[in-house]
Amino acid sequence: MSDFWNPYAALAARQRRLLGMGAVAALLLLWSLLAVSGLVSATKLPAPWDVLAALAYLGWHEGQSMLLTATLWSVGRLLVAGALVIAIGIPIGIAMGAAPRVNALLSPLVDPFRSAPVVALLPILVMWLGIGETMKIAFLFIGAVVYLIPMVRDAIQAVPQSYWIGARDLGATPWECVQRAVIPMAMPRIADAVIVGFSVMWTYITVAEYVNARQGLGQLIQNARRFSAWDQVFAGIIVIIALALATYQFMVWLKRRLYPWETEQ
Repeated sequence: MSDFWNPYAALAARQRRLLGMGAVAALLLLWSLLAVSGLVSATKLPAPWDVLAALAYLGWHEGQSMLLTATLWSVGRLLVAGALVIAIGIPIGIAMGAAPRVNALLSPLVDPFRSAPVVALLPILVMWLGIGETMKIAFLFIGAVVYLIPMVRDAIQAVPQSYWIGARDLGATPWECVQRAVIPMAMPRIADAVIVGFSVMWTYITVAEYVNARQGLGQLIQNARRFSAWDQVFAGIIVIIALALATYQFMVWLKRRLYPWETEQ
């Protein structure tokens, strides 16, 4: 117990898994007890077994899988928006981090949105872009890129100046110093920014799909709510959480494969 309050103490992988599984089991037990006790109405908190039955129903019913179709639509939107976030946000963040004048020019346009409620922009996007797929992709893009750009900028600026000076002493131009010395050192932190961007998009997917979505997990949850099918609402939420967690774990694994010298988080 001497290491209980030591933030630098490493836990064994088995102990980490046991503690995590214990927390999930405790939550499921508490949820089950509340459902059985009747302290909370089933219309407000469906029982875990009812949610499991709803998952099975959504997963396969009358020869089709509403859950699979909704998941594919949501994942497709997220991938398109994510590609745009990476293609546009990373170059802008690198430019801001590497060029003080660019940072001074763009920071007033970017930094305020880190604290602003992006959801408030939804009516404006609907007015400008309509209620089709373009609006949904744009909403997911804006929701993520306002976090990605400052994080990429900060990753560039966090690289010790000695790397830039060393490359300059070897005869590299200022841009070559950034390109060949600074950016490679910042890439692990830039990868962290991409992970955060995708996580943010999963938090906004239901909002994006509330507006006239033909298919999607947000649309599935919205339809279930209209018919007071709360077990299906909870099932949809659980699927989104599971997909967000799977995306996070995959991207962390990919980052560790690309940058194995990074300390394991």
